[in-house]
Amino acid sequence: MSEKDRILTPEAVAFVAGLHRAFGTRRDELLAARATRRAEAARTGWLDFLPDTEAVRAGDWRVAEAPADLADRRVEITGPTERKMAINALNSGAKVWLADLEDANTPHWDNVIGGQANLYDAVRGTISLSTPDKEYSLKGEPAVIVMRPRGWHLDERHLEFEGRPAVGALVDFGLYFFHNARALLDKGSGPYFYLPKMESHLEARLWNDVFTHAQAELGIPYGTVRATVLIETIPAAFEMEEILYELRDHASGLNAGRWDYLFSLIKYFRDAGARFVLPDRNAVTMTAPFMRAYTELLVHTCHKRGAFAMGGMAAFIPNRRDPEVTAQALDKVRADKSREASDGFDGSWVAHPDLVPVCREVFDGVLGDRPNQLERTRDDVKVSADDLLDVAATPGSATAAGLRAAVDVGVRYIASWLSGNGAAAIHNLMEDAATAEISRAQVWQWVRNSVVLDDGKTVTAELVREVLGETKRDLTGLARLDQAAELFDQVALDENFVDFLTVPAYEKIT
Repeated sequence: MSEKDRILTPEAVAFVAGLHRAFGTRRDELLAARATRRAEAARTGWLDFLPDTEAVRAGDWRVAEAPADLADRRVEITGPTERKMAINALNSGAKVWLADLEDANTPHWDNVIGGQANLYDAVRGTISLSTPDKEYSLKGEPAVIVMRPRGWHLDERHLEFEGRPAVGALVDFGLYFFHNARALLDKGSGPYFYLPKMESHLEARLWNDVFTHAQAELGIPYGTVRATVLIETIPAAFEMEEILYELRDHASGLNAGRWDYLFSLIKYFRDAGARFVLPDRNAVTMTAPFMRAYTELLVHTCHKRGAFAMGGMAAFIPNRRDPEVTAQALDKVRADKSREASDGFDGSWVAHPDLVPVCREVFDGVLGDRPNQLERTRDDVKVSADDLLDVAATPGSATAAGLRAAVDVGVRYIASWLSGNGAAAIHNLMEDAATAEISRAQVWQWVRNSVVLDDGKTVTAELVREVLGETKRDLTGLARLDQAAELFDQVALDENFVDFLTVPAYEKIT
């Protein structure tokens, strides 16, 4: 039986169709609400905590207790659901594998269906791979699977319901839940999810209703689902407590999705004036005041409500052919994870199996035999709207090298994405879609604000296209180069800013 026949059974497709009938219209309404809110923030240059939900923030409530296999999350490895990478992630020694159908994946139809088939086998412990060089199979105690579906904004054109493309998030969630929820329960685990790109507690409420509906449809006990929400948009940072509250019977925690958070901040305030213009991407570290405010508020919020605070991705990766690069990567990852562990995070992400021991060592040193540090409520943390929006205090500058790096990495990643690879090693960093989003959004913002670089040149569309032409010459021979450069030009320089570059990119793949 083919992977497609195994996954797209009539019963599974009917289940996903039911999700669309119940929730598709609400998804559309919430996407429209995003645009309205963004326009108001651009006009005022401001966001704030919601007055209408003050009672939620002041209330005495906690999220559901974690199931046993999610109580200790000190090391989580992320990656796409490609078969070899899935087996390596499950065998890595990490506590959790974030099985990514979103930013580290590309929605080529073969990837969508193949990823679901690989997850089906992984859940049942039967996943394996034979190559001319090596046999891959599960060993020991595999990592717990937490699946990340696509964000609300993406459609899936290969499935249609009532004459409209399916919602990618509901396809990913629905197929995984239908095929695996019962099998996961039978093995003492459960259907666990990472939820990306949310911008409001109303979007969290929609997810909660999806979970409730799905559990009832398949006879899965209420509250079985556990969801960890990535706080990776600037409006969501102002609604952390409300998001947990809406999901409280199904919530597991929040994650500091740092790279998408930077992209969201640039996107949200891209036309709100110079005080929101950031320096080179590599100059914006987690010690920048607005980033410290965001992560410390996340830890405080989570532990106040009994939820896990998960650290973000350190993009540095080892290079097994270059010991010096590897040593530098390990040092940077150790410093990053040490900061998170000392701040109160319960665990963190790595992107490569060789980094699992480093992250584990750091969190072992802080946690010892404890599974987490929920008891550290960080009552010392006091974060205001001004703190979250204090972009102007970020050290660093815009440089000619930074512009060239933005164009280079943006084009390289888009070419990789169009070729079907959503997790790309570029210049000893593991990059996903957030990389290209930051690059092109920052270029758009620099052009609109006539930013002056360290070499005295003003960033204009003409200068960007000059750099783009030089980048194309440097990358001659790269697969899908012309399409990637054309798309970068579009999403970085068009007058109308596209909310997500993956939407027009999706139109270029089959």
